[in-house]
Amino acid sequence: MSTLTKPNHIGRKISRIRELRDMKQEALAQALGTNQQAISAIENSETIDEEKLKAIAEVLGVTVEGIKNFSEEAVLNIIGNTINNHDNASSFNYSCTFNPLDKVVELYERLVLAEKEKVEYLEKLLGGK
Repeated sequence: MSTLTKPNHIGRKISRIRELRDMKQEALAQALGTNQQAISAIENSETIDEEKLKAIAEVLGVTVEGIKNFSEEAVLNIIGNTINNHDNASSFNYSCTFNPLDKVVELYERLVLAEKEKVEYLEKLLGGK
């Protein structure tokens, strides 16, 4: 049985960090003064020179060590531990920050006002004839 370790593929790590930051290759390319094809090539490279790595890290808002030590499993563990609430760990409880009924009433009032304005405008037009 072989004990192979995962290669430290810096390009894939940059790609995942970029995706987690919700950044497109084009945006990263523009920030680095290059094009999307160059970013694609970087993300497919297993190794990257230190100067390029420093520039990429700065744009992504992480450290060079953060890129080198990036672990998908660690991110998932952090997310899992952050959202774990002991009352109901298997579901998310989202609550509105507003009362939906208030929004319905507000919308209804705006519609009524718009209709009143239309009626007044039409009466004005008919009154002029």
